[in-house]
Amino acid sequence: MRLRSLCLAAAVVPVAAGALAVTLSPASAATTGCSVTYKVTGSWPGGFQGDIAITNLGDAVSSWSLGFDFPDSAQKVTQGWGGKFSQSGAHVTVANETWNGSLGTNATTSAGFIGSSGGSNPVPASFTLNGVTCTGGTTTTPPTTQPTTPPTTQPTTPPTTPPTSQPPTGAAPAIKVSGNKLVNKSTGATIKLYGVNRSGGEFACIQGNGFWDGPMDQASITTMRTWKIRAVRVPLNEECWLGTADVPAAYGGTAYQNQVKTYVNLLVQNGITPIVEMHWSYGLYTGNSAGCSDVKATCQKPMPDAQYAPSFWTGVANAFKGNDAVVLDLFNEPYPERATGDDTSGWKCWRDGGTCTGIGYQVAGFQSLVTTVRNTGATNVIMIGGLAYSNNMSQWLTYKPTDPQNNLAAFAHIYNFNTCANTSCWDSQIGTTAQTVPVTLTEIGENDCAHGFVDGLMNWADSHSIGYLGWTWNTWDCSSGPSLISDYNGTATNYGQGLKSRLATVSN
Repeated sequence: MRLRSLCLAAAVVPVAAGALAVTLSPASAATTGCSVTYKVTGSWPGGFQGDIAITNLGDAVSSWSLGFDFPDSAQKVTQGWGGKFSQSGAHVTVANETWNGSLGTNATTSAGFIGSSGGSNPVPASFTLNGVTCTGGTTTTPPTTQPTTPPTTQPTTPPTTPPTSQPPTGAAPAIKVSGNKLVNKSTGATIKLYGVNRSGGEFACIQGNGFWDGPMDQASITTMRTWKIRAVRVPLNEECWLGTADVPAAYGGTAYQNQVKTYVNLLVQNGITPIVEMHWSYGLYTGNSAGCSDVKATCQKPMPDAQYAPSFWTGVANAFKGNDAVVLDLFNEPYPERATGDDTSGWKCWRDGGTCTGIGYQVAGFQSLVTTVRNTGATNVIMIGGLAYSNNMSQWLTYKPTDPQNNLAAFAHIYNFNTCANTSCWDSQIGTTAQTVPVTLTEIGENDCAHGFVDGLMNWADSHSIGYLGWTWNTWDCSSGPSLISDYNGTATNYGQGLKSRLATVSN
C-alpha cells in the first residue's frame, strides 16, 4: 500500500519433575509427577524470550498452576502466552488458560513469555505445580478414607457450545511450494494464506516515533485470532533494519531487529504465518509516480537499491533461516516501468536490476535478491510481486527468477482504484499465473469505507483457491487508509467487516 507515506542465544534446561497435586475421589490412590523443560529461546541486551514445557506424568488433572522464582531480581516477565502470568517480587506464577487446563497422563502443554533482565539471565532452580515442589519421578499416595456412599453431587455438565474462536493448536507449520500450491512441509496439506497486514514497522522507526504503530504483543495477536486470522504480513524498513545514520539510534539496528524477531516468533508460536517484507527502501527517485523526493527510506521507491537491499536480505534471511514457517516477501510494490517507459523494459529491470532507465540509483533486481537469500542457506518460501505496484502480473512467469530451491511464489495487490480491478483482468493475469505458481493477494482493500469491492474480489479469489490479506490492521481512517479496525480490541470498521465476515467462513 502506498497511500500512507509515512543473536538469538538458545539455552535448554531440563528441570526435574515432582509432585503434582490432583483432586481425586477419596477412594482412589493419587499418582503424581511431572517434568518441566525451561528454554531461553532468544536473548538481547536487557531482554530475553522463554518457553516452558510441562508434562504431566501422573493422574489426569483439570487445572494447573506453575510456580518458580527468578534467581536475579532484574528478571521480569513483561508479557506471556499459553498461560496467565503474574509476578510478585522474584516469584512467578503461571495459571492455565481455559483451553489448556486439562492434562491427561503424559500430556504436555507449554507457555511462553518475553522478559526483561539485567546483566545475567540465570535459569530458575526449581518449579512447583499446584503448590507441590517438583522432585522427580512419580509418587502414589494411598487414600486416607473410603467413602461409604457415592457422592450426591454430580460433576458439572460441560458446555455444549464451543468457544467462538478456538486457540491455536500449535505453532504455524513450515511451508513450501508444491506445483502451484503452498503446502505444509510435514503433511502435504494445501495452505491458503488468509489474514491481514500489520503496518507500522516500515515508517515509525525512520520517523523517530518508535518501532511500531500500536500494540504488537500477545493480547493483540489473541484479538487477531478472534477474526480467524492465520497470516500476518509485516512491512519493514530497510534502513531501520540496517541501522543506518538516517535512523534514530534508539529505533535502528539491533534494537529494531530484536523487535521484529520477537514479533515474528510470537506470530509463529500462535499458529499464524508471518510474511516478512521490505516495504520502504533507500534511493533517490523523483521521476514518474515518485512517492517522495527523499533519498532516505521514507516512501515507496520503484525498485530495491543495490546499495543496501542485499545486506538487508542477508540479515533477514539469516534471522529466519531454519524456520520455514516464515515467508520472505522481497519488495512491497515495484513500479520500474513508470521510470523505464514501458512494460518490457520494466520487467527486465524487475528481474535483472543494474542500471535502469529513469532510476538514478543502481537497482537490485529480484534475481540477485533471490540469490542473496539462498546464499545464506535459507530455504524459506520467497514471494515476489509484479509491476504497477504489484498490480500487473502479465509477464511474471516470463521473467520469473531462477531459484535453486524451486520455492518461489507470486503475490498481487488489488484495490478498487487499481488498473487491474475487474474479473477479466484477474482472470487473464492472476488466474493464469496461479495455474503455474502459488499466488496470494497479499494486499486487498478499497478507499470508500465499504466492502462491496473486496466482497467481489474475495468471491473471485475463493473460486480460484487463492488466499488474501486485508490492508490494514491499524486504526486509521478507513476512507483513506484503508483500515480494518477502529480500535485495537478488534472492532471492525464497515470496510473491515467485509473481511472479518469472510474469514469466519473460509479460514481454519
